[in-house]
Amino acid sequence: MRGSAVALSFVLEQQKMGDISYYTEEGYNSLKEEVHQLKSVERPKISAQIGEAIDKGDLSENAEYDAAKDAQGLLEAKIAKLDNLLANARVIDDSEIDNSKVFILSKVTIRNQNNGNEVTYTLVAENEANLAEKKIYIDSPIGKGLLGKSVGDIAIVEVPAGAIPFEILKISR
Repeated sequence: MRGSAVALSFVLEQQKMGDISYYTEEGYNSLKEEVHQLKSVERPKISAQIGEAIDKGDLSENAEYDAAKDAQGLLEAKIAKLDNLLANARVIDDSEIDNSKVFILSKVTIRNQNNGNEVTYTLVAENEANLAEKKIYIDSPIGKGLLGKSVGDIAIVEVPAGAIPFEILKISR
C-alpha cells in the first residue's frame, strides 16, 4: 500500500508543477494520437532493437545496444513529457469564449502600425502552433502582446528588432 501512496503523491506533485495547457479538441486528439503512436509502435520497435543487440553477445562493446538504450531513454523522456501535457491539458469550447477581448483560440486581425500590413493569427497552445497556418503560440511575443486587448487597442510587441505597435482590427472565433 505504501508504494501506491508514494506513486499517488508523486502524481499529485507533478500536477501541481505542471502548467495547464489549453487545446482545441483537434489539438488534444492529435496529442493523444502521438502518445499512442509512441507507446504502441515506437516503444516495441526499440525493445526489439535492444533484444537483437543482446542476442549478439558481449554488451560491453556493443554499439548497437548502446544506441538502442539511448534511443529508449529519449523515447521514454518524450512519452513522459507528453503524458504530463495530457494530464494538464484542458479542451476549450471556443463557443463560450468572449469575443470582446483576445484570449486563447481568438482569431485576431492586426495591422502593423509601422508598415500598414494586415495579418490574421489564431492564438493556440504550443503544440498547435504552426506559422504556415497562421496559428501562433499564445506565449510568443506577439501572442503575449495581444492577450487581453480589444478591437481598436494598440498592442506593443517587443521583438529583437525593437517594439512594434499593432492595432487590433477584428477578434473572432
